[in-house]
Amino acid sequence: MTEPVHSIPVTSVPDPAADRVVVVDVREQDEWDKGHAPGAVHIPMADIPARLDELDPDDELFIVCRSGGRSFRVIQWLNTVGYDATNVTGGMVAWQKAGRTVVDSAGAQGSIY
Repeated sequence: MTEPVHSIPVTSVPDPAADRVVVVDVREQDEWDKGHAPGAVHIPMADIPARLDELDPDDELFIVCRSGGRSFRVIQWLNTVGYDATNVTGGMVAWQKAGRTVVDSAGAQGSIY
């Protein structure tokens, strides 16, 4: 049986600059380059198993993708290996629509579109 996935709206995600709060963006490189949450960590979905050691299980992990599908699957897998993470409902689409800051790969104002 699959464990339930904890999800919250983007408006409830703490500031990624806060201590022990990590937003993990699991989108592809081209999506990340256009726009992502400031301070987020970029680990594409396919790379999560190989890069698991980059995630501290004691951190508050918020997993985000474009609209919530990939992040949901990543969290299901993370739960099976002992991590407790939270899905960001609506992903970066909802993040941007909520007026939260989005930066591009150069750190300038970005857009996911």
